[in-house]
Amino acid sequence: MQGKGLIRAFTILLLLICLYQLSFTFFANRWDKKADSYAVTFDSDKESAAYKNARRAYIDSIQNLKVINLGFTDFTYKQVKEQQLNLGLELQGGMNVVLQASLDDLIKSMANNSKDPNFLAALQNAKTRQTDAQEDYVTLFGQEYAKLVPGGNGLAPIFSASSQYQSRIPFNATDAQVLEVIRGESDQAVQRTYEVIKARIDRFGVAQPNVNLQPATGRIVVELPGVDDPERVRKLLQATAKLEFWETYEQSNDMMKWLNDANDVLKKKSPADSKSTAAATDSTNTATAAADSSAAVGDSTSLVMNDDSAATAQPDSTKSREQLRKENPFYAVFQPSNQVGPVIGFVVQKDTAALNKYLSDVDVKNIFPKNLKFLYGNKPQVVTNEDGNPSSSIYPIYAIKSPSVEFQPRLDGGYIVDSRHDFDINNDVVVNMQMNPEGANIWKKMTGENVGKFIAIALDDQIYSAPTVNQEIAGGNSQISGGFDLKEAEDLANILKVGKLPAPARIVEEAVVGPSLGEKSISAGLWSLMAAFLAIMVFMLAYYNNSGWVANVALLLNLFIIVGVLASLGATLTLPGMAGIVLTIGMAVDANVLIFERIREELAQGIPLRKAVIDGYTKSYAPIIDSNLTTLISAVVMLIFGLGPIKGFATILTIGIFSSLFTAVLLARYINEWAVNKNWNLKFSFPWSEPKSRNYKFLQNRKLAYTISIALIVVGAISMVVRGFDLGVDLRGGRTFVVQFDKAMDTDQVAGALQAQFEKAPLVRTYGSNNQFKITTDYKIASDNPETDTEVEQKLYEGVKGLYAHAPTFGDFHSKYKLSSQKVGPTIADDISQSAWVASILAAIGIFLYIFLRFRKWQFGLAAVLCMVHDALVILSLFSLLPGIMPFSMEIDQTFIAAILTILGYSVNDTVIVFDRIREYVKKYPKRDKMQLMNDAINTTLSRTIITSLVTFMVVFILFLFGGDTLKGFSFALMVGIVLGTLSSIFVAAPIVYDLSKGEALSTDENHSLSSSAERIKASV
Repeated sequence: MQGKGLIRAFTILLLLICLYQLSFTFFANRWDKKADSYAVTFDSDKESAAYKNARRAYIDSIQNLKVINLGFTDFTYKQVKEQQLNLGLELQGGMNVVLQASLDDLIKSMANNSKDPNFLAALQNAKTRQTDAQEDYVTLFGQEYAKLVPGGNGLAPIFSASSQYQSRIPFNATDAQVLEVIRGESDQAVQRTYEVIKARIDRFGVAQPNVNLQPATGRIVVELPGVDDPERVRKLLQATAKLEFWETYEQSNDMMKWLNDANDVLKKKSPADSKSTAAATDSTNTATAAADSSAAVGDSTSLVMNDDSAATAQPDSTKSREQLRKENPFYAVFQPSNQVGPVIGFVVQKDTAALNKYLSDVDVKNIFPKNLKFLYGNKPQVVTNEDGNPSSSIYPIYAIKSPSVEFQPRLDGGYIVDSRHDFDINNDVVVNMQMNPEGANIWKKMTGENVGKFIAIALDDQIYSAPTVNQEIAGGNSQISGGFDLKEAEDLANILKVGKLPAPARIVEEAVVGPSLGEKSISAGLWSLMAAFLAIMVFMLAYYNNSGWVANVALLLNLFIIVGVLASLGATLTLPGMAGIVLTIGMAVDANVLIFERIREELAQGIPLRKAVIDGYTKSYAPIIDSNLTTLISAVVMLIFGLGPIKGFATILTIGIFSSLFTAVLLARYINEWAVNKNWNLKFSFPWSEPKSRNYKFLQNRKLAYTISIALIVVGAISMVVRGFDLGVDLRGGRTFVVQFDKAMDTDQVAGALQAQFEKAPLVRTYGSNNQFKITTDYKIASDNPETDTEVEQKLYEGVKGLYAHAPTFGDFHSKYKLSSQKVGPTIADDISQSAWVASILAAIGIFLYIFLRFRKWQFGLAAVLCMVHDALVILSLFSLLPGIMPFSMEIDQTFIAAILTILGYSVNDTVIVFDRIREYVKKYPKRDKMQLMNDAINTTLSRTIITSLVTFMVVFILFLFGGDTLKGFSFALMVGIVLGTLSSIFVAAPIVYDLSKGEALSTDENHSLSSSAERIKASV
């Protein structure tokens, strides 16, 4: 073997690099344990606020502490955390979010919020079609508008009305030209939205956040390990940051006249109208509220807040509620302020719907000035009852004044270049902001014109503060106050600092994993990994004698290299990734077994040990590389089309393939040849495990095999049509929660308790033990309202809290009993389904082309593809027939898709080994009978096939036993696939080649084929 020195040097260098990268993980874990020990002194409950706050304080204190000193360079704790091995959400808890840029909002803003009915209908129709269409949103919008307004030139007048686009969209532009401008703007907006989201996440304080843009779909994938406040994350990610500065109307005689006139107009309405409007409210008429008295005084501003006095109205108790509604419908829900200032009144939270309806009444709107608009304050005052418990929340109402009837502010958040939270002279939390020169000039003029008056600061149409202006403010430095707590101020400053979203983003997929479930996943993954390794090492020593040590050393180095390379690339280790490591171990064994079996064949022919080892490796190169490359094709397809768990699995699989080839083909050969040169007495078998000659008549029984296979597929096909599949939430859309109870429960109890909350009973399955359940519902899954997620979680809690021996609080339920949650919108579910089909088809095409090029006979390629289709159909049949029978989930989800693609690679792996031996025998025995030749080829590979399949099955079976509930269905599919791949390569693939090539020679035309892998490797090493 040439190049031994190069292999030795490369191995040492690679191991040192891996050791260096993994050392960051060691030091990070060491300091994290110190943080845990510190936090335990405050509270032993790791879910408590005291523990979390203490741990967070400790971590914050050591961010810039040097924890590694290498002499030539130092690393702080923060730098170490950034370079440690990333753990997926399943292994440490956290949140995964997929955001979809809201292009309909962007297009509306480009059209200056046009009210054209056809324009609005086209936007809505495109949004509806996006659920199950593969075209991008702009294309769908163009198609829908063309249906409503044929002719191809209706969009230009809508968009050219906006001064921003007049130069780019002339009045006579065609629809195609307009759509091209829209597409360009949408692409840029999605990119800017991604940058905004990334900047927000970078400032959120999460260790190792991961933010990726999918340009083709306009989606942004966000992974936030360790996050324990999903609601805060949702608000931060979806906030549009529409910051605006408004002049205000004040409470005055004119304002009271307008309010009284509005009340009179509503009184004159028919009783039915008044009654239906007022029916939306069911709350007290007493509204007591104090306006925000926080001061906004600072070094860089001359704004001073007014103290608005409380406003109280006492209704005549002798009159019924119905009478009051009829006599004063407006004042039944709105309480005027009795103080001069920007707050003109108050409304109880339950009355906001009724007030909104009154204010949207056409006759009422005509009473107020055209440039007046009512906005709510962002922080309500909570009113308590006699028992001291909260009874209602009261919101202040502001009247803002627009410079024009189009309601465009003179100043908005686009002019802000920096912001930060701080404390004012009263030690109240405030937000300081710095404007650019253009914004500073506008602000100077705006404040100069309003000295002694009020300016309201609104974020997303909610007033955060309404200070008075003492003097003109120059320089662009300003301050927002609003009674913030520190966390609110931090979030607001982060949002303002990175600006507003060009295209608002909405969460279309979400997964939240609790830390307790993450700990269980780590334990399950490590146990399965250790058990698999131990089983393999014992088997290799028991079957291959002392040469098994060579394989075991190669396997240990293989594992070390995989994890080290994973850390070096900054990739993330997920639970499916750990499954990928377990499977990779099995595949690495495959290469060692194939080589060792070939060496045993050479020894059986009386060839000396030294030459047998060399020949064994040389003759094994082609089948090893062929089988691994076909698996690599599946892995690459998963990398391109996969999301989340599939991509993590494929990453490990890809790294593992190259690592296995290096350790098994080069490193193990180097060790074996070194041992032989040292005259070590290497043995490759025991007397009982010596290779034996076999002469089974496989091809003669092919019709029986065909019949059994066809029968299984037909039965499965009937089941697929009649019963279908249990589709996972990621393929059909919906929400899934894993909930744990404090006692045993049955699925009917849980479903019944939730039926009233979700309008229909959700799908409930046992998830592991009989006190743990997976709950799936499609309740309001298509809603775009950001508040819907919180509403669904609240309904879940309300439905199940009565099932506990002691009902937990919502906080305890969220942190202790709701182990994980997942949300997948209908649009992304459809895309996942489509990508699964595309991935499977492309994998099959890629494998067919590779085998065709390698073997130069279409029969081999077609047989391999038919064999893969056979295996996939049988597995799909089982997953249609067995749900409800097997004691674990058999959902068709993303991990199942990964299993199918892996099975395709494994199936063709086995098939290629047989095909390679057939090709070798065709060249070696050109005149032998075709059936006999193929039977001989199968028989000589039978020992390798059985041993490899047995070891790989054993590895996956261990994963099935110890890998946790999440991987039960995945590992079951792999176990079935291993058995099928073994049987189909013998009883399906080879017989199909025989039947397809009747009357033809099996010669693979080696003179015109690609150079054999053996020759290429031999030449290089």
